[in-house]
Amino acid sequence: MAEDRNSLSGRVKRYAQVSTAVGGLAARLAGERYLGMDLDRGRHASDLTQALGGLKGPLMKAAQILSTIPEALPKEYAQELSQLQADAPAMGWPFVKRRMVGELGPDWVSKFGSFEKEAARAASLGQVHRATGHDGRRLACKLQYPDMSSAVEADLKQLKLIMSIYGRYDSSIETGQIHAELADRLREELDYKREAKHLTLYRRMLADETGVHVPDVVDELSTDRLLTMSWLDGEPIMSAVTASQDVRNAIALNMFRAWYLPFYGYGVIHGDPHLGNYTVRPDQSINLLDFGCIRVFPARFVGGVIDLYWALSRNDEALAVHAYETWGFKNLGREMIDALNLWARFLYAPLLENRARRIQESTAGEFGREVAEKVHGELKRLGGVTPPREFVFMDRAAVGLGAVFMRLKADLNWYEMFHDLIRDFDVAALEQRQGALLDAVGLARPPRCEYMKWGRPHV
Repeated sequence: MAEDRNSLSGRVKRYAQVSTAVGGLAARLAGERYLGMDLDRGRHASDLTQALGGLKGPLMKAAQILSTIPEALPKEYAQELSQLQADAPAMGWPFVKRRMVGELGPDWVSKFGSFEKEAARAASLGQVHRATGHDGRRLACKLQYPDMSSAVEADLKQLKLIMSIYGRYDSSIETGQIHAELADRLREELDYKREAKHLTLYRRMLADETGVHVPDVVDELSTDRLLTMSWLDGEPIMSAVTASQDVRNAIALNMFRAWYLPFYGYGVIHGDPHLGNYTVRPDQSINLLDFGCIRVFPARFVGGVIDLYWALSRNDEALAVHAYETWGFKNLGREMIDALNLWARFLYAPLLENRARRIQESTAGEFGREVAEKVHGELKRLGGVTPPREFVFMDRAAVGLGAVFMRLKADLNWYEMFHDLIRDFDVAALEQRQGALLDAVGLARPPRCEYMKWGRPHV
């Protein structure tokens, strides 16, 4: 369809839509840095959040993601942008009919037993409608908004401007790799055929997990911009925060395994633990609902994650250095290692103690924010660091899930859960297992990153 082309006119239109919302941020940050202007960052962040909240599309989604990556944005902006909701006003029935004709043809209605006119959910890139098949099966039809390719490219350019200005204002974190990673994942999210493969991937990885449910894909009713799946009933996770401790613990355990069994078993992680992307069943099992933002890591990256765990557990500085070098960190002096270890010890803390505990035993502030600020100060003093792009969605998952576990007040032995996943871990075996699965579902294997060294073997 013409409306879907990544056209110059589409990009120009999108630039006009977002310039009012984000253009001032770059100018004001630059003014504060170079002209000595007194910027009320809290108020400006609130204004930015309000402006973005009125937009559909990738910029709002990118803002949500950035708000949960420690120190990718100033604290005031991270706190405000974290309040953005995925739900947005749905497009009307005339729009839906035009889009469905474009995806399934003029006789599209006859391909369903029923199709609800009102959207069940509207989000940043598309909306979901309930439907039924001719066999009576309940379905979820995820329909992409028009001209999203243009929106992605326009929004990414605006985002790059903001991040580059912030980089001049504060050089503690080099944001180029963060932007590159966000750009690749957002572009991938527009390809619903790819997302269908992600669903198949997760169904295979989690086939033996009775506590996690993944929809089926209906291939004959899916296209590049329409994804039709089986409908999964469940309640929002916030409905469980007042449940008994056993119930909350069971939900947290299922969430932990849903995210980390794929990572340690296959090098795959769900990069968007937004509250709208899963629901809870009466038996405390969970439904995973959105698979656009999936990250596949080289096996050696996963090996580095486990090496750093053992390094912290055993106070093995040489192994810690090896883990950081595996990921591409360079020029690691003692002070830089100490600064990186501050953040690492925070993230790994629940995994290092063989006892039941909360994910964060301090109740002050957001999950990880106080520690991140301390690390930020050290990195700034030491001249800054360039985080490997793979870290963007690892941190996103860790912080996002940590916040969920905090809300649930889950009290679990994270050490036992983690050790159950990494028992008999072997990098070569992971690489072989991962490759076979990716080949089977038609996804590309991750590129071999030259900076990821074999070096010292995992122990």
